[in-house]
Amino acid sequence: MVTPQEQVRPEVRPWPALWALVLGFFMILIDSTIVSVATPAILADLKSDVGTVVWVTSAYLLAYAVPLLITGRLGDKIGPKKLYLTGLAVFTLASVWCGFTGTIEMLIIARVFQGLGASMMTPQTMAVITRIFPPDQRGRAMSLWGATAGVAVLVGPILGGVLVDALGWQWIFFINAPVGVIGFVLAMRLVPDLPTHDHKFDLVGVALSSIGLFCLVFGIQEGQKYDWGQIKGLLSVWSLIIAGLVVIGIFLVWQARNKGEPLLPLSLFKDRNFSLANIAITTVGFAITAMAFPLMLYAQEVRGLSPTRSALLFIPMAVISGALAPFVGRLVDRTPPRFIAGFGLLCCSVSMFWLSQELQPGIAIWKILLPLALLGVANGFMWAPLGTTATRNLPMHQAGAGAGVYNTTRQIGAVLGSAGIAVLMESRLAANLPAMPGGAPGEGTGGGKLPAALAQGFSDSMGQAILLPAGVLVIGLVAALMFTKPKFMQQRPADAPVVAEA
Repeated sequence: MVTPQEQVRPEVRPWPALWALVLGFFMILIDSTIVSVATPAILADLKSDVGTVVWVTSAYLLAYAVPLLITGRLGDKIGPKKLYLTGLAVFTLASVWCGFTGTIEMLIIARVFQGLGASMMTPQTMAVITRIFPPDQRGRAMSLWGATAGVAVLVGPILGGVLVDALGWQWIFFINAPVGVIGFVLAMRLVPDLPTHDHKFDLVGVALSSIGLFCLVFGIQEGQKYDWGQIKGLLSVWSLIIAGLVVIGIFLVWQARNKGEPLLPLSLFKDRNFSLANIAITTVGFAITAMAFPLMLYAQEVRGLSPTRSALLFIPMAVISGALAPFVGRLVDRTPPRFIAGFGLLCCSVSMFWLSQELQPGIAIWKILLPLALLGVANGFMWAPLGTTATRNLPMHQAGAGAGVYNTTRQIGAVLGSAGIAVLMESRLAANLPAMPGGAPGEGTGGGKLPAALAQGFSDSMGQAILLPAGVLVIGLVAALMFTKPKFMQQRPADAPVVAEA
């Protein structure tokens, strides 16, 4: 067993290790969004219905989000490298399985295994950064991790559109096979075997957290599908959500009273920055997921753009976010996080307020690209300081647990964003387009351009919906402004130089 003050062996080369991990991390995040573009093709080829094909995405997100607390802790116990490689192998094999499936039911099952593989990998990337980079270099490392997360969410729909148009929907999964093999070889060679910690596994905590998160995430994720009412018999969406909250409450009580070693060490939340960073990343996950839905519907239904051309609207955001990553990473290692993260969250909220005003039927496309470019600035300044601030003060033996919590809150934020924006879009469409029964997005259209008489009301509805994520980000901004200086900044003289490996 190692102490919290363990030191990484001098022969460890952190940057090559990080690049190897980022490749796999990029791949699994792309798979969170890439399927949305291929849904119509899957629907037609596998002769399914809309209610069933939605589960191709839902099953993946559920299997990804629910086990994150467990896989984060498991990485501390058996080693982050071993669990990462296991997850990458599961994910890659499941991707090939997805491509070869001939029925919608088998595709959904294969996507569950993909999600499980992704859940094994994600916490390990953050845990390894925490353990192999010294505190005053983690900002640049986390900026690469954050830029990967930000860019992957944008690249997914673009890549999906190109592959579906050129080769067929199966190739959105087959493309993972060579990337997964390369990523496995690189991780095997470059990621160090870090010391493990002799944790006892909290089986009661595992059961409670799994049941509670499943009920909560499933209820929120599927609420819109069942109109927030009955699912089957006496089972309703709200009963599932309430049951999930109750079980999570029991889980937290058990964690507080567990005299052994709990699955979720509540001592993590004694670190003010860790708690605040989790609040902030929840709002970011909510907003980034939520804003994409109304924007894509506006682009396709009002402007008549194809799915691929609609996704290309995100290119300025992706380019600016990636270009800013090295600069922001250096800044994170020198500047108190409240200023950097606060600036990023402010830009994000402002960009969405701005975008909501620009969604009009006849507006020039370049005017829409301007707030999206500001969103790229926001992405560049949000992900790195939030991820770095969450983990910087954590003891090494809790790096995996901390990463698991952080990624769980991010995923729950994304699920809340997806559900929340769906409800608001439906509400605004019902108000602005009363002729559309129920106001369901796209109802009464053929998936192409809307009639001119409906374009203004539809555009207004989508713009008003984007005000929701813009407002939620204000909560994250307040949390970021309450960050304190990391311990290493408090201990180092203000004029001391920061030595960072290029």
